[in-house]
Amino acid sequence: MSVRVEGLTKVYGEQKAIDKLSFQVEKGQILGFLGPNGAGKSTTMKILTGYLPPTEGFVEIGGFNVQVNPKEIRRLIGYLPENNPLYGDMYVKEYLHFVAGFYDINNKTARISEVIELTGLTPEKHKKIGALSKGYKQRVGLAQAILHDPQVLILDEPTTGLDPNQLIEIRSLIKDLGKEKTLIFSTHIMQEVTALCDRVLIIKNGQIQANDTLQNLQSTLQGEWVTTVTFQGPFLKENFKKIKDVKRIQQLHEDTIQVMTAPGIDVRPLIFKQAVADHAVIIGMQQDRRSVEEIFQKLTGA
Repeated sequence: MSVRVEGLTKVYGEQKAIDKLSFQVEKGQILGFLGPNGAGKSTTMKILTGYLPPTEGFVEIGGFNVQVNPKEIRRLIGYLPENNPLYGDMYVKEYLHFVAGFYDINNKTARISEVIELTGLTPEKHKKIGALSKGYKQRVGLAQAILHDPQVLILDEPTTGLDPNQLIEIRSLIKDLGKEKTLIFSTHIMQEVTALCDRVLIIKNGQIQANDTLQNLQSTLQGEWVTTVTFQGPFLKENFKKIKDVKRIQQLHEDTIQVMTAPGIDVRPLIFKQAVADHAVIIGMQQDRRSVEEIFQKLTGA
């Protein structure tokens, strides 16, 4: 189910929080929504869910206009907001039964048990929410977001407060959910972008700075790809200069060279093939591209 955003603008008094945002996300895509603090990410997500009205522009989810068809939209989306508001005096299962009452869910008890297991809440399911750690509260927020099996998931900082083991489990869940649903999530953890996202949307001061795949951004924003090769024993540097698409070679040490190519060209298989032909032994080879952190800093001026 597609999410279509056209000319989205939100103004608070004299401050323009977001400025003419336009983008589209298709079913089966995971969009990483990035930007520095105050860039307009949470405002955009609140408008996508119908929580806030836009000053200009519109959002369509599955062909429904968010402002015109709010009830239909709420059936289609699951939302985990930034601050994850929960009822601390309710027990985990009690809260999920409460949330399930807002939706037409067949066999609510079975679905709640399934979601508790999916989100790793089984050890804590009989506790009060107020007694849970921050990480488990975040899991409860994620559980309520997916409880009614929505077609679109909008998650604002979904892994906040999770320990390393929990991070792995929740990232795996997000990846699986993204195979069948449309998923938009914001994060400040750049490793998540690399691990999860099909596309990246970066905004600054409410305006789009980039909207593309991570690979395309790496290619566009980096003048060269650099492959560092370390040999054991002798090698013929001149032969590696003859490899197709190699622009130049720099020798770092007696046993190490750097091979430069245009962005998007991976010559590692050709380097290996040439080494075999020369009877040279490669003990290390690494391709360096611009990292997500570098892309973020370049586009946001951080």
